[in-house]
Amino acid sequence: MPADRKQHPKSQIGLDYLGLKDHDQVLWNLTPPELYEEAISNGEATLTNDFAIRVITGQYTGRSPKDKFIVDEPPHSDDIDWGKFNQSISRDVFDRMFDKVSRYLNERKVYVKDLFAGADPDYRLNVRIVSEAAYHALFAHNMFVRPDREELEQHEPEFTVMAAPHFKADPEKDGTRTSTFILCSFEKKMILIGGTLYSGEVKKGIFSVLNYLLPNQNVMPMHCSANMDHNNNTAIFFGLSGTGKTTLSSDPDRILIGDDEHGWSENGIFNFEGGCYAKTIHLSEEKEPLIYRTTKMPGTILENVVLDEQRAPDFDDDSMTQNTRCSYPIDYIPNASETGVAPHPKHIVFLTCDAFGVLPPISQLTPEQAMYHFISGYTAKVAGTERGIDEPQATFSACFGAPFMPLHPTVYAEMLADKIRDHNAHVWLVNTGWSGGPYGTGSRIALRYTRKMLAEALGGKLNHVEYRKEPIFGLEHPVRISGVPDDILDPRSTWDDPAAYDEKARQLATMFSDNFEKFKAKASKNLVKAGPVV
Repeated sequence: MPADRKQHPKSQIGLDYLGLKDHDQVLWNLTPPELYEEAISNGEATLTNDFAIRVITGQYTGRSPKDKFIVDEPPHSDDIDWGKFNQSISRDVFDRMFDKVSRYLNERKVYVKDLFAGADPDYRLNVRIVSEAAYHALFAHNMFVRPDREELEQHEPEFTVMAAPHFKADPEKDGTRTSTFILCSFEKKMILIGGTLYSGEVKKGIFSVLNYLLPNQNVMPMHCSANMDHNNNTAIFFGLSGTGKTTLSSDPDRILIGDDEHGWSENGIFNFEGGCYAKTIHLSEEKEPLIYRTTKMPGTILENVVLDEQRAPDFDDDSMTQNTRCSYPIDYIPNASETGVAPHPKHIVFLTCDAFGVLPPISQLTPEQAMYHFISGYTAKVAGTERGIDEPQATFSACFGAPFMPLHPTVYAEMLADKIRDHNAHVWLVNTGWSGGPYGTGSRIALRYTRKMLAEALGGKLNHVEYRKEPIFGLEHPVRISGVPDDILDPRSTWDDPAAYDEKARQLATMFSDNFEKFKAKASKNLVKAGPVV
C-alpha cells in the first residue's frame, strides 16, 4: 500500500452518519492507478492487452429493476408516481437494511469517492460513493464530475450511495423481494445497494435522484446525449438503449457534451456526468472509431467483455451478455467539451430503433407530436436480445427513461414542451432500425445514412426542402436529402408488398394507441390527436 495514501484529500464530513468507523481500511479518494492496483489485487479485475481493465460482474450483467424500491415516507410520498418502476417499501425495511449494510461494511475494506453529479455549479449535487468494491470507486471516478483538491476538502455529501455487492439480503426476514436490493430514501438522502456488483445501479441510482430533485429547481432532467457544432448550435438526442444515443452523439465533427444524462436549466444544458458508459457489443474501429479507441486506454473499464488468450477484447462475443459496456472519462473523447455545459438546444432528436420497418428514417415533428412521442418513448426489441423473443416486440418507456423517473411522466413532458416553445427548438424523429420490411426481412438502415441525415438536419439544410406526410402516423419526412438514396426516405416504398407495409403500420399504430391509454386522462385533445390513426 503506498505510504502517501493517508494524505489524499478528504472531506471534513466523516462516515459517522453512515454508522461507519473511519479506520485504516477506509480508503479515501484514491487515484485511478491506485484503484487499478486495488481492483486487481482484490480479484475484481483483469488487465487487457492495452492496459484497460476488464471486470466480470457475475450473476447480474444489467440492472435489477424489480429489486429497486423507494421508501414510502412523507412528504415525498405524495410526489412519487408509484407503480411498476417506482415500487414502495417501508421505513422499517430500509432502516433494517441500513443497519445490516453498515455492520457488514464496518468489517471490510471500504472505498470512498466524493464527487459531483452535474457540470453546472448552480445545480450540481454533491455525491458520495461508499463501496466494498474498488471497481465501483473507479467507475464512479470515471462517470461523475471530479472535484479538485480544494473542492474535495470542502465537500459535503448531499446524497450517499452505500454499496455492498457481496452482501445478500434474506427476503423472508428483511422484507426485500430477493437477496438483491436497491433502496432509495429521499428523507435520509441515501441509496443502499446489495447483492449485485453491476455498476449501472450506482449511476442510474443518482440519475433517479436528480430526476426527483431538479424539477423543483425548474431544471428538466433528461435521459439524452448532447453535442454542438463549432458555432455553439446544440442538439440533444433522446433514446432508449440500443437506439444510437452514444454512437450518434460521438460525432468527430461536433463537440460532445455528454452521452447519456443532462439537465436543461435557464442557463442552457449541462451534463450530469464526467464520463461515458457505452455499449461495446459488435464495437468496431470502422463504425465507431472514437469509442473504440477508448477501449485501448488505461483507465477504461470493460464490463463483461470476453478476452482472448492474448487478453484482447472480443467485442463480437456475447457469451456473457449482450449488454457489454465500457466506462471512461469523457475527456478520452478528443472532441469532448471541457466544461460539460452548452447553450439552449436548437435541435431535439428522438431516436427509435423500429424493428417493424414502419417509421421513416427521419421526420420532423409538430410540438404536439413531440410531446406524444416523448411520452410514448418507443423503440423495439429484436430476436436474440432477450431470452424468449423470437420476433420484434414494441417497447414503450415514457420520457425515454421511465425506470428512472420518480415523478409522473407528464411533469417531464410539460417541462419539455415549455422548453421547446421558449427556445423555438426543432424536433426530429429518427429511426435507426429497419427499412424494406421488419427485422428478419428488411435491412438495418446504414449508419452512414443516419449520420448524413442528421448532419443535414442539424445544419439547417432540411428547413426548406419538400416534405411528404405519411398517412398513418402523420409524420412528415423529406422527399430528398443529399447523399441519401431517395427510396429509403419513404418507408412504404421500400417494401416489396405495400399492402404488407400498411398492415404492419396499422399494427404498430394500435400498439402506440394502446400504450397511450394510461396517459389520456391528463392529456389535452390536441395531444391525443397527435398520435397515429387507428
